[in-house]
Amino acid sequence: MFASRSVYVCEPQQLQGKFCYVLNSRQSGKSSLRVRTMSRLGEAGVECASIDLSSINIQTATQENWYADLIVKLIDSFALDVDFKAWWEQNQLNSPLLRFSNFLTKILLAEISENIVIFIDEIDSVLSLNFPTDDFFAFIRSCYNERVDNPEYNRLTFCLLGVASPTSLIQDKNRTPFNIGKAISLKGFQLHEAEPLEEGLKGKFNNPQAVIQEILQWTGGQPFLTQKLCQFMVEESAQEHPRSVEQVVKSRIIESWESQDEPEHLRTIQARILRDEQRAGYLLELYQQVRLAEEQSQVIADETLEQSELQLSGLVVRQQGKLRIYNQIYREIFNLIWIETQLNNLRPYAENFRFWVASGGTDESRLLRGKALEEAQEWAKDKNLNYQDKQFLAASKEKEVQEEIAAKEQEAALERERKDREAAEERNQLLSEANKKAQRRISVGVVVLIIAVLGAATLAGFAKQNVDKSNERVKTANSQVDKANEKVKTADAQVNAANKRVKTANSQVDNANKSLKQSQIKIREAQTKEQKANNNAIRAIKQEQQAKKEVEDAKKNVKEAESRESKILTKLRAKESELKDTSAKNEEAKVEIENVRQLVALAGQLRNQSSSDSDEALRLAALSFNIDNHELKQSLLLAAKSQVHQQLKDWNNANTEIQGSQSNLSKTDKKFLESSQGLQIQVLVQKNKGDLQVQNKQTQEAIKSYNRAFIILRDHPKDTDFTKENQLLTGENIESVYRSLRELNPQDKEVELALTKHLYAQIEYFLKIKNWKEADHETNVVMNQVVGRNENELINYAELNNFSCTDLHTIDNLWAKYSNRRFGYSVQSKIFLTDAKEDFYKFAMLVGWSKKVGYEYINYNELVENIKKSPTDYNGTLPTINYRYWQENKQEPYSKFLFSRIQACK
Repeated sequence: MFASRSVYVCEPQQLQGKFCYVLNSRQSGKSSLRVRTMSRLGEAGVECASIDLSSINIQTATQENWYADLIVKLIDSFALDVDFKAWWEQNQLNSPLLRFSNFLTKILLAEISENIVIFIDEIDSVLSLNFPTDDFFAFIRSCYNERVDNPEYNRLTFCLLGVASPTSLIQDKNRTPFNIGKAISLKGFQLHEAEPLEEGLKGKFNNPQAVIQEILQWTGGQPFLTQKLCQFMVEESAQEHPRSVEQVVKSRIIESWESQDEPEHLRTIQARILRDEQRAGYLLELYQQVRLAEEQSQVIADETLEQSELQLSGLVVRQQGKLRIYNQIYREIFNLIWIETQLNNLRPYAENFRFWVASGGTDESRLLRGKALEEAQEWAKDKNLNYQDKQFLAASKEKEVQEEIAAKEQEAALERERKDREAAEERNQLLSEANKKAQRRISVGVVVLIIAVLGAATLAGFAKQNVDKSNERVKTANSQVDKANEKVKTADAQVNAANKRVKTANSQVDNANKSLKQSQIKIREAQTKEQKANNNAIRAIKQEQQAKKEVEDAKKNVKEAESRESKILTKLRAKESELKDTSAKNEEAKVEIENVRQLVALAGQLRNQSSSDSDEALRLAALSFNIDNHELKQSLLLAAKSQVHQQLKDWNNANTEIQGSQSNLSKTDKKFLESSQGLQIQVLVQKNKGDLQVQNKQTQEAIKSYNRAFIILRDHPKDTDFTKENQLLTGENIESVYRSLRELNPQDKEVELALTKHLYAQIEYFLKIKNWKEADHETNVVMNQVVGRNENELINYAELNNFSCTDLHTIDNLWAKYSNRRFGYSVQSKIFLTDAKEDFYKFAMLVGWSKKVGYEYINYNELVENIKKSPTDYNGTLPTINYRYWQENKQEPYSKFLFSRIQACK
């Protein structure tokens, strides 16, 4: 019933040829809707096919066999008379997506004259593929865009069904088909729509309408639960004392729900919410907000990923712009206690972790300490943590260690302060004792004075004769008092002097401490300057050595070029001597000899301008002796001269020679033109002609020239294989054709794919011949090509963190294969995580990029030379993308991002 009601919404979209999609939770009626829709469309004369992606191998599927499976299923569904194997092999040069496109347009639409609808069920299965699928969804959009230019596409439409949100299926909003298609929303049964179910209750209950109404109050109209509960009530009606709907719901669904959930439904909802531990916390908290706010203002629905994921679980629905719990059964089972239990089962540091990740790892207040950190580490022991969890726990441990060091430093400062305080107290005690001694001396003087006065008074009463003696004694006492006073003054002076000495000593100590600190700072600065000076000296010596080596290499290259010139001229002289006795052929040979001489002379002129392109001219001059056909040889030599004249900016001569080259090609016999040499020379001629036309701003003519070269390369891959010996074409020639054509016509996806394929071929070629430097360079070029950057730019964090797993695997497999598993990203990742313990500078030393941990890296050319001399001594050294980042940015490289991506891609 549910499907028949929804088909009314879906069927008109398909009859109108509109793309539509049904993205909803499981067991919500999608499959029923598809079956009924296909039936009605069939009655209306529309040809339909259904592809269930869950029946296609996902875990080990490659891009090629996945598209092949789609085509096979379409052949079977429409009963087409097609030899798939033969057709697939005929189109093997095309990308898998282009083959899928060609099948739809050249076979399916050609064989079937009626309108066609392709239903793709379980579309969320693509999220588990090991390669990106954005191009697949963009292709569906392109089918609708093509309707303007090709009316045949009006007969083809798609319908996608599954448990996913549009944003999770494709990230690029500019290429998504979901903003041009029709979303089909599914809702639960309403009372009037449940009449067929009510029919099944008649004769079993006195008031079947009331029973069905109560059922809907519990299920909210959810199709699966509604039909299940109806079945339970039919079974209940056979009992002697049938229970009410509420009693049946509680006993047969809610109580011990996990063991009674057959067929599985409620456990599916729980698993959907808890499947990703990192996101489960967000979903549980969002669901908690929905529950708490349900009776108030409710949670406003938006398009965030968390809300979409919660709705796809089936637990909540969107009603009038608000989120609400789907039904009372869910409300009873997935209650607040369930929420708290699940939150407690997640990582014990979930809340701090989420805020720390949201801050980009900068909010240190969210890091764990003490007992919380110990508990988290204990919890993590038997867990297979992801990279961010490891980072969070490592940062927490590091922060705790830093705080312990800071605490110890604070304790040391307090200890120094205590010792200073004790020293000050000791000084004060000395001063106090000095004051006490002075006071005692004053007291003694006073006592002596009193005794003397009393003695004098007593003696005056006895005898006058003693007056003089008393006076003497008084004088003596006075003298003693004066002396005592003097001593007191002396003691005070000594105390003052002692205080001054203490102050002076403290001042001297402070000054000494300041001088010591300044000296230490100066020593450190001097050491730093000395280290920098040493580093600069070492760098200068290395640069000088490198410069000398480059001069020597340049001299060597010049000598080699002169040697090649000499050999070519020797051949020419030998050729001239052979021709002295001939006549007819003599003229042709003379022309050839003259052109070779001129090409060699031009190469010398180009070399004087310090251009390495002179090597290419000499190479072609030498290879021209291997060509027997006069017209082909002339065409090659003139094309080579035209290229040199373009490099010398002599446009007139360049134009004249390229015309002469084409003229000779037009005179060449067909069998020579279609030979391997003839095809390669045609590519060179069209490439050089295109280069000249670009210079003259003849864009459309240049596109035609490059296109001719491209078609030859595409249709004759074996004849134009640059990896064979003595080939006229080099990898650089072919790459130049692709890049030039792409620059002039960036919309041509076939050229883009051909360029990528060729770049991979160049990596493999250089790896085969152990040219590690060029292989490393081409790896960098390929990675930039994959993310759409120029070859000399640097990939940013986001691009690296989302780099294609397929391409990463391909690059790594090539390096591992041809280096006997000594080089490659998987080798580097293992060293970084296991041997270096995620310390990049230790990693740099282990792979030979630096001599000691934390020191500057060795020169790149020196690094390559070291590998050349002793390749078996190096492990994990190449490729050098992280090395390049460090060299150019002078900061910690992107290792964590690259190795994190390698882990994610397994």
